[in-house]
Amino acid sequence: MTVEIEPFRAISVSRLAHELKAQGRSIIHMEFGQPSTGAPDAAIAEAHRILDSEPGGYWESPALRARIAKLYDGRYGVTVDPERIVMTAGASPALVLALMMRFQPGDRVAIARPGYVAYRNTLKALHMEPVEIDCGPEVRFQLTAEALRALDPAPAGVIIASPANPTGTIIPEAELKAIAEVCRERNISVISDEIYHGLSYTGPTPSMLQFEPNALIVNSFSKYWSMAGWRLGWLLLPEAEVPQARARVGNMFLTPATLSQHAGLIAMDCEVELEANIDVYRANRALMLDALPAMGLRSIAPPDGAFYIYADIGHLTDDSIGFCEALLRETGVATAPGVDFDPVNGHRFIRFSFAVSTAQVEDALARIKPFFAARTAAAEERLSA
Repeated sequence: MTVEIEPFRAISVSRLAHELKAQGRSIIHMEFGQPSTGAPDAAIAEAHRILDSEPGGYWESPALRARIAKLYDGRYGVTVDPERIVMTAGASPALVLALMMRFQPGDRVAIARPGYVAYRNTLKALHMEPVEIDCGPEVRFQLTAEALRALDPAPAGVIIASPANPTGTIIPEAELKAIAEVCRERNISVISDEIYHGLSYTGPTPSMLQFEPNALIVNSFSKYWSMAGWRLGWLLLPEAEVPQARARVGNMFLTPATLSQHAGLIAMDCEVELEANIDVYRANRALMLDALPAMGLRSIAPPDGAFYIYADIGHLTDDSIGFCEALLRETGVATAPGVDFDPVNGHRFIRFSFAVSTAQVEDALARIKPFFAARTAAAEERLSA
């Protein structure tokens, strides 16, 4: 029997944005979590070379898996056998693969609310039950060991995301270690989504692999390496699970694009260019954190990493979808409605992505300032009436 899942509403906002752009409107895209920069120059040059010299085919790059294993040693001090890494066409199939490796239909899997919309919907599509844990500002919108310990009965698994989408919050090392301990005690299987690793403004981001060697680790070239359109990711598994993971990925997904793997290998050593991108995000983050409170958006999740601002607009609306559409139509700035990430409280939140140029951030802030001023004045007038 099939199941119905909710749409990704930011896609609808983006579709409207492209319609308006086709009509000649100037649009600033802050609705999706994707870098506005392209792949590193050297990676693009390598892609051109491969296109001119090789036909491509079904292939998984041993050199790329070895380079990824080196990343875990250098970034986290964890030794990883490259054979434990399965390449995928982005993080999305890696997540599907991880869920199928660990869980059966009907299993209960804990996720944070707010959290990435595809966690909830992919679980439902696979006939699993998402167990949403309300994570408010008192816990920095993140899962805690205490919350997992309190679940009765214990879920079969949990999806951890740090830095998180839509909030950008990072789970501190001590808390991540405590979560791992609770999961071992209660036999809760861990999937750790680490696609925003490398994008941090407050210090290093620990990996769940440092505390739970049996965790399944999902990662992607889309964010830090600025290669969203190349559709390249990976799943890291314990050695014993690799044969069945390869059986599944081979039957359902085959391999990632040959071209993407060649380019990805080169991109991993383009640190200077990639760190320059983060400098841009850091500047954009500072601009937004300075400007938004002056517009009345004072309740903001702490954006430790990633490239998001998750802001409370409850004083202005209880319809984040309608609000985002109105904001787009009146200002040309596309944003994501909070209900994508939180079906309970998200009607009063909005998410901005600041993974655009600094000039675009400055332009967007100038455009939306009158919009928020007018909405604030109208809200104050209603309250005083």
